[in-house]
Amino acid sequence: MPELFGREWSRRELSRRVGRLEQVAGVRLVTLGDGGGRGVRMLEMRTGTGFAFDVLVDRAFDIGRCELRGTPLAWTSAVGVEGPWYFEPEGLGFFRTFGGGLLATCGIEHSLFMAEDTAAQYHYPPKQTETFGLHGRVSNRPARLVGYGERWDGDDCVLWAEGETQVAAVFGEQLVLRRRIEARVGESRLHVHDVVENVGHDVTPHMLLYHVNAGFPVVDEGSELVVAATGVTARGDHATEGYRTLAAPTTGFVEQVFEHELGGESGGTVPAGIVNRRLGIGLYQVFRKDQLPHHFVWRMLGEGTYVVGVEPCTNRTAGRLDARERGELIELAAGESRSYDLELGALDGTTAIEAFADRVAAASG
Repeated sequence: MPELFGREWSRRELSRRVGRLEQVAGVRLVTLGDGGGRGVRMLEMRTGTGFAFDVLVDRAFDIGRCELRGTPLAWTSAVGVEGPWYFEPEGLGFFRTFGGGLLATCGIEHSLFMAEDTAAQYHYPPKQTETFGLHGRVSNRPARLVGYGERWDGDDCVLWAEGETQVAAVFGEQLVLRRRIEARVGESRLHVHDVVENVGHDVTPHMLLYHVNAGFPVVDEGSELVVAATGVTARGDHATEGYRTLAAPTTGFVEQVFEHELGGESGGTVPAGIVNRRLGIGLYQVFRKDQLPHHFVWRMLGEGTYVVGVEPCTNRTAGRLDARERGELIELAAGESRSYDLELGALDGTTAIEAFADRVAAASG
């Protein structure tokens, strides 16, 4: 039963008090009407606890705004919500439409830094290689909205939305991302279930990274990263000492990336998050190590661009060509698919934060 306003409610008792569920929780389809986001469809989802988030239908079903009782959990970049029709696919063009948000999906044909790789598998002589920009194309592709709504199962109510996003080219990849997002009424968390399928006829490389972006006030001076890791490596000329404790915004800050050696729980899950103990609020994630064996933290503690990305991934930070050389680059045969699961949620109060920190410590061994 949903727990709302200090007690649990059966479906009947709740329906006696509201004419429609949307008085306390629900899903609503809206379309932005101005600026660079004009025409972008969004699903506004509210669970009734004050946990609310936007599913960006026209940006691969990514998740933009996310908040708990008006307190933002996710980072919003200077770009904001931008229509995918402004995407610049080459080089660092990803940054032109990277609005931040709770979840930006990177892939599904490529993620991480730029690369040039073979395209011989597509049997088109003028195209022997293909150049990939930062983080691939998928987050800048509109999804087909399959459906959305509220579903009662006895006295439990689930908010849900489904969409399909295609990344395809003639003489190129033909990949589809099928995404389902669910959130239970009375909870402050959501679940993402993804299936990536090769719907073409040629063996096709596949990479995926979940760019989960925590922002102010979860990210602030003294906030901490908690992650089930047994080791860490800096990807660049910076020290690992103290990297889990965050600083105030710094003029001229240069991004820092750290790669984790993952621990894990008995069921194969890995918990991680950012917590602000002073405010009693945090943002967490749980993913599966067998699906996403690599994990990074992106510390960008500059002025304005003040964000920490907590990022599960199919590959190491070294990227596509390193993965190919190691024999780790995923290649999907015709009709083959891969599934992924991600839980994202709020940590509300000291008790919740400390319980999650204990969970992380146990999973770290």
